[in-house]
Amino acid sequence: MTGTAQVTARAARGSGGLLFVLDPLDTLKAYKDSSIAMMRELARRGHAIWACTPHALSWEAGAAAAMAQPITPEPPGAHGARWYETAGAAAPRALAGFDAVLMRKDPPFDAEYLYATHLLEAAVRSGARVFNAPAALRDHNEKLAITEFDRYIAPTLVTSDPERILAFHAEQGRIVVKPLDGMGGSGIFHVAAGDPNINVILETVTQLGTRTVMAQRYLPQIAEGDKRILLIAGRPVPFALARVPKAGESRGNLAAGGTGHARPLSARDRQIAEALGPELDRRGLLLVGLDVIGDCLTEINVTSPTCFVEIHEQSGFDVAAAFADALEARVGVRA
Repeated sequence: MTGTAQVTARAARGSGGLLFVLDPLDTLKAYKDSSIAMMRELARRGHAIWACTPHALSWEAGAAAAMAQPITPEPPGAHGARWYETAGAAAPRALAGFDAVLMRKDPPFDAEYLYATHLLEAAVRSGARVFNAPAALRDHNEKLAITEFDRYIAPTLVTSDPERILAFHAEQGRIVVKPLDGMGGSGIFHVAAGDPNINVILETVTQLGTRTVMAQRYLPQIAEGDKRILLIAGRPVPFALARVPKAGESRGNLAAGGTGHARPLSARDRQIAEALGPELDRRGLLLVGLDVIGDCLTEINVTSPTCFVEIHEQSGFDVAAAFADALEARVGVRA
């Protein structure tokens, strides 16, 4: 029997479990990582947890598979330096044999990420249930997706032309310019009125007019926090995490030194979330992170939305449990 046939045979036996496709396990920060929070809650409910990186995905003779590692997540505060224990040797398994596959690889959304979505979509054609849906991941660039919902956004320009950005800057006074493939606040420039460095900033961020970027009106409400609103199965979590910039910084991202504060959703937050949530869920986006500054939508995060742990610790709302409920309901499986 060939390796692929063996994988298919295992899938036919319905061995189930949940596969997380994500960054190497030992690079995850256990004290705050949302994927780990998910795994811990799902394991607590009795689900078998498997993990692999995107490079472990493959396709052969009609079957999308992964060299997957079974793991046992340790509860928070458990003994030992590592947050998980291996539960057996890594083995090839057809993706259709899992109860669900969760794509949780962090950006950048580069060529390798794109190839992974194609392999995951091949798995969907074979009956695998993948969240978020691979086609939806490709269709929703986390910066550009807001253009579909422009009634909720600040004045925005998408271009590779520095001259057009200069004109936009002259109109708006203060702007933010960012690449379309970054995360965690990387590569974002705040350009104030009269900034003498604007030409070199635009040359850098557009790579001399060869890279498309997004420019947006600067929103002074960033001082009150860049709010992360989580949507689970189209419904908003009742608390957002407002990521407040550190002194002297215009980015609220936690990776850029911002401080997270859990706050109940405002009426405007809820309006935006309830307007977008059902449509994004219909497209196969089970988990989405909306970024809102003041009253304006700034990003739609679909690759690996975070902030589960911070919201739970500060508000008492168990985001991982809410996600596990939605996942179990969506795939019709309870451990």
